[in-house]
Amino acid sequence: MTDIEELEAKVSELPNEKLAIFRDWFYQFENELWDKQIATDFREGKLNKLIEKARLELSQGKAREI
Repeated sequence: MTDIEELEAKVSELPNEKLAIFRDWFYQFENELWDKQIATDFREGKLNKLIEKARLELSQGKAREI
């Protein structure tokens, strides 16, 4: 049995209350990973083209600040 299969089996056996706790934890965990990736991409300049495009569209009236 693979690690993933073991995790799936364990999670599927959780009672509803513990599943809700796990779901909340995993949601937070996943969001933190996403935030770290966005920060890394920003530092490495990977978002520069998107930022430039958004600024251009804003100056042309094609977008608005939210």
